[in-house]
Amino acid sequence: MGSFDSLPPHGPGEFASDGVYSIPNVPMGTARHLKIICIGAGASGINLAFQVREHMRNIDFVIYEKNDDVGGTWYENRYPGCACDIPAHNYQFSWAENPNWSEFYATSTEICEYLTATSHKDETSQRVFAESCHFLFNGGGYLNNWKWPSINGLETFKGDLVHTAHWTEDIDLCDKRVGVIGNGSSGMQVLAAIHPDVKSLVSFSRSPTWVTPTFASEFAGKDGGNFQYSEKQKRELAQDLKAFLKYRKALEKAMTGNFEGNLKDSEMQRKTKEELTEHMKSVLKDDTLIQSLVPEFGVGCRRPTPGLGYLETLTKPNVRLVTDNITEIVPQGIKTATGEVIEMDAIVCATGFDYSWIPKFPIMGRNYRSLGELWEKRPTAYLGLAVNELPNYFVFLGPSSPLSHGSALPTIEAVTKYMLRIVWKAQTESYKAVVPSSEAVHDFVHHNDTFHQKTIWGTKCRSWLKGGTEDGKVLTHPGSRIQNIHCLLNPRYEDWVWTPLAANRFAFMGNGMTVLEEDRRDATWYMNDHNAGYEGIFY
Repeated sequence: MGSFDSLPPHGPGEFASDGVYSIPNVPMGTARHLKIICIGAGASGINLAFQVREHMRNIDFVIYEKNDDVGGTWYENRYPGCACDIPAHNYQFSWAENPNWSEFYATSTEICEYLTATSHKDETSQRVFAESCHFLFNGGGYLNNWKWPSINGLETFKGDLVHTAHWTEDIDLCDKRVGVIGNGSSGMQVLAAIHPDVKSLVSFSRSPTWVTPTFASEFAGKDGGNFQYSEKQKRELAQDLKAFLKYRKALEKAMTGNFEGNLKDSEMQRKTKEELTEHMKSVLKDDTLIQSLVPEFGVGCRRPTPGLGYLETLTKPNVRLVTDNITEIVPQGIKTATGEVIEMDAIVCATGFDYSWIPKFPIMGRNYRSLGELWEKRPTAYLGLAVNELPNYFVFLGPSSPLSHGSALPTIEAVTKYMLRIVWKAQTESYKAVVPSSEAVHDFVHHNDTFHQKTIWGTKCRSWLKGGTEDGKVLTHPGSRIQNIHCLLNPRYEDWVWTPLAANRFAFMGNGMTVLEEDRRDATWYMNDHNAGYEGIFY
């Protein structure tokens, strides 16, 4: 098969010096050679590698990863108790089904092993070099750049200091006085995991949060807890693929079928808040804990967390909850706004990440404008996947993606297919650059902001879904996860600005033939069925 890269010196479809238009001598549908680079070998990069191999042609594909192995966040997060709060059978690729998960909620180690098993690695090395590509995919993740808390005196602490996203394997907390700063999902998990081994434990939490019994609780263990799958259950799921799919679909519906609950004035939101309040009270029992931990804001404003064992841990006699602001870290421990100094042997910082969405490395777009400059006031992206003024650039799970809508992996698969449809059009229709129009991005952001006036995410609470602020703009998809995947089925090509590779926009039609004729495929497919060509158009 021919390639546009090997065509006449004046280029395919260009006008020669004598003004004569030169027809490319290739059939329509020819996939010209392209190179794709992906940053990050986590779930997004691994899925992209599979989809490129399975569905694209004439592509050179390279992944760059900063860690020593694949897995992304599941490679990096190794703190005690680290696990996914999504049921394991929904946290997997559709093309790599795994009936052998050991638990309902899989540990980070097991998830990393699963991702490793789905990938193929070449030899790697660390060096500085320059490389070019036609399309750049950023799979670095939106919660990737971890940070220490901005507390005076952090560096003066004389004991062990560790961040949950950068855990030190040799740290020993046994029989020590330990403080955990932060009560997000990592803080909850590590608190419950280390409690049995420490001498005393202090949880520093500046704001309350909703702790759910579990997601998809009707499928979980007793009281919504975790459980281990038996060998018989694994075997039955592996042998009966229809039953396995039915189970996974039921889990998915339980996770994503209640979007109405995210509307702030809905009956479902009112009922959910009432039920969770009673649940938390029944576990905590103590009025002081209840007053400190049960939120006033709606369920979902700040991402709810199952936090298995978290509430129970806070009721233990050697555990203390501190909600006073931390004013300073001193050599012997933590000083609060009351003036109290709480002595510590070790401090665990579960204090999150840089929520700006701006990568640690610079990305330059048209007119030498950097992504940092474009997003200085607010990160914005078309459907959460592309940025105006940055042609041929895609980002996985960017701002306004479905970030609080269930398992990330089905979303990653859907958005990857969308991205590759854009690449395929550029590859086969002779375009050298494509970028979402500024008007389309503006309209999407306007729709997002207007829609979130009625969602629970848009109400007042501190959340990374609003860049770590209380009143910032909501940075998650304006609708259900099902709607998001529906949106991604057919690209709105009219929202994109396409820069032709050739002087004549119809140069892609080539030599008058089509690859369907030359590839020995069914060139008369249009006679097979009266619905041929309408797949995906009507619902």
